[in-house]
Amino acid sequence: MARPAPPQSALNWVVVGQGAIGLLAASRMQLSGMPVSLRLRHDTALSINFIQPQQTQQLHFAPAIAPLNAVLLPVKSYAVINAVTELLPQLSSNAQLVLSHNGMGTIAQVLSLIGEQQGLWFLTTTHAALRHQHDVIRTGIGQSVLAPVNAAARSCREKVPHAMDKALGPLVVVDDIQPYLWQKLAINAVINPLTAIHNCRNGELAKPCYQQHISQLLQEVCAVSAACGQALEYQATLDKVQQVITATAQNFSSMQQDIAHRRRTEIEAINGYVVQQAARFNLAVPYNSGLLQQVQQLEQRG
Repeated sequence: MARPAPPQSALNWVVVGQGAIGLLAASRMQLSGMPVSLRLRHDTALSINFIQPQQTQQLHFAPAIAPLNAVLLPVKSYAVINAVTELLPQLSSNAQLVLSHNGMGTIAQVLSLIGEQQGLWFLTTTHAALRHQHDVIRTGIGQSVLAPVNAAARSCREKVPHAMDKALGPLVVVDDIQPYLWQKLAINAVINPLTAIHNCRNGELAKPCYQQHISQLLQEVCAVSAACGQALEYQATLDKVQQVITATAQNFSSMQQDIAHRRRTEIEAINGYVVQQAARFNLAVPYNSGLLQQVQQLEQRG
């Protein structure tokens, strides 16, 4: 039987990395009066200009100091395991970790790394931000869904949600994150690769020439989700994708930006995850496989 976790002291939040969403979260936490620091590669401080509609604020973040007892990891899916591995020696025995990234496939791996008294959460968000040098620009107001993944997280159900509501609220707390991850995966599996391949804003995908491809992609994702026990209703999912395309019409997707700036994308955790899960059930997903290969080719061109 697992031993009860020691009493949780006040949480001192650390945000890992300097990506746009992480800095958006850190900025909102600081502006709400919460102490927050950053965990960067070289343990340096960082100053930014936080730009919101009709308001610009200069903010300063100190480097994180161990032991760390509350960590938000809004890093790319492919960087999660390395980031957690590097953090392990600096975590308190009952630290709370919040993962937040596009795609799926990291939760089980992280659970295998952390201690039984260390809490794991997953947060999925529709907030949008863009970083350009020292400017962090809030480009879309959204909301977030948060769920505890293990027992140590469920024992800290007040402090972590309170902080994440300040960071990336308004927040809904649920018991099971999987349905929300599959819904977001379906949206990302359409918008991210198509905008990256065609080098366009999200709104371009509302044109008639993309509708058949969107439909075919979603039919595959819905079939795979059902096989995995997380059935997505096709028409409702299609409607949601179209809503997101319209609501974020002027935005560039994260994958489009990654290709434009010659960075690695999260394609393996998005369409690649669909392809991987399809293989488990002998399902054919040619459209997701095709997009996976096309984006990988764009990455290799650098």
